[in-house]
Amino acid sequence: MEKWVAYAIISMLFAGLTSVIAKFGLKHVSGDTGLAVRTVVVFLLVWSNALIGQGINQFRALDRSSVIFLAISGVTTSLSWIFYYRAIKLGPVSQVAMIDKGSIVIALVLSVWILKEPITLKTMGGAMLILLGLVVIAWK
Repeated sequence: MEKWVAYAIISMLFAGLTSVIAKFGLKHVSGDTGLAVRTVVVFLLVWSNALIGQGINQFRALDRSSVIFLAISGVTTSLSWIFYYRAIKLGPVSQVAMIDKGSIVIALVLSVWILKEPITLKTMGGAMLILLGLVVIAWK
């Protein structure tokens, strides 16, 4: 198995746990407060990982363009998390998580359009199934 596939599978497992654990933490507080607490922990762990795993040298390699794009990514991540936490505070995690995973289709379209990544029939079929799943979830 390629290393990136293993990382993606591990990420998937932790992401699945995150939503359920967070729902317990939001029992007595708003989604925004819960997210603020979570983000402090994320901040500490991510910085520790970066400094221990890569050392300070990797930060010296950052150029202006990389910093700008990573900062924009930070803004979009923050907005995603804010609305996700508000959604799981009010709604069922099972449905919120599935709707949130519609982001896969958005990432796929943008990666083909902007990054010029190739797309296969298998990938398109998977994206269509995700969209179909979103329609089923949204159907009243």
